[in-house]
Amino acid sequence: MADLRVNLCGRQLKNPVIAASGTFGFGKEYNEIYDISLLGGISTKGLTLKPRLGNPAPRIAEGRSVILNAVGLQNPGVEEFIREDLPFLKARDVCIIANVAGASYEDYENICATLDGLADIIELNISCPNVKQGGMAFGIRPETVQEVTRVSKGALTKTPLMVKLSPNVESIIRNSQAAQAGGADAVSLVNTFTGMVIDAEKRRPLLANNTGGVSGAGIKPIALRMVFEAAHSVQIPVVGMGGIMTGLDAIEFMMAGACAVQVGTANFADANAMPRIISEMNAWLDAHGVRDVSEIVDTLTLN
Repeated sequence: MADLRVNLCGRQLKNPVIAASGTFGFGKEYNEIYDISLLGGISTKGLTLKPRLGNPAPRIAEGRSVILNAVGLQNPGVEEFIREDLPFLKARDVCIIANVAGASYEDYENICATLDGLADIIELNISCPNVKQGGMAFGIRPETVQEVTRVSKGALTKTPLMVKLSPNVESIIRNSQAAQAGGADAVSLVNTFTGMVIDAEKRRPLLANNTGGVSGAGIKPIALRMVFEAAHSVQIPVVGMGGIMTGLDAIEFMMAGACAVQVGTANFADANAMPRIISEMNAWLDAHGVRDVSEIVDTLTLN
């Protein structure tokens, strides 16, 4: 078997497969299906300073090869997470990535300070398209990407900072570089695209929020291109995501330059998706004589 261990921001992961934020809760439900310590890491449900109820229903809709969500960062708040969910995760041998969001620079600063030293990595969510304040507003322009990263990084003394980038931008290269300039230790991308699905009979959008974040297999080619561009524009690690459904998908993202991957929507279609993806990656590496998964990172040859 190949060596699947990877290093992310100084943290060693047993494999490069991470549960994407918003698709895995805090791991408790999936742990009833399989031992989540099999995973390289878990990015938590997006956390805010105070609890959020999220958007009204319906909040999930299906498109062709994609799903749309407008959950709106429903979460119990950071204090309850620390009290109720963090001990469960710490009892598992898995990298804990705390995904955090805010409506102001001060929110990001305060929540990062609260979680400093408690999580293995903090993932800065500046790219959620389904909240009316904050979220993607900080992730559109390079100037705000750099500033929110700088403020958040300044609140941390023990925990590395990874910035999750929005694909709904003019230049993923400029925004990746802005995150790096702000002090990010890594970037992750892509978050969901903004989209809409319509009920033709009712002549209304299917989502109560009208629009939602598009994810799933259908976005993979665009996500791959953006991960490739980001990985070749910064000197910090890149974690890739967007439509990863199989081990081969994950291999392709790593060939494009990602040092690790996050798996999201696949978990809804197949509760055992991530253990299967890890197994498929191992089988591919063995079949191609690759002894260390890091050997395939950034090995894409352009035409």
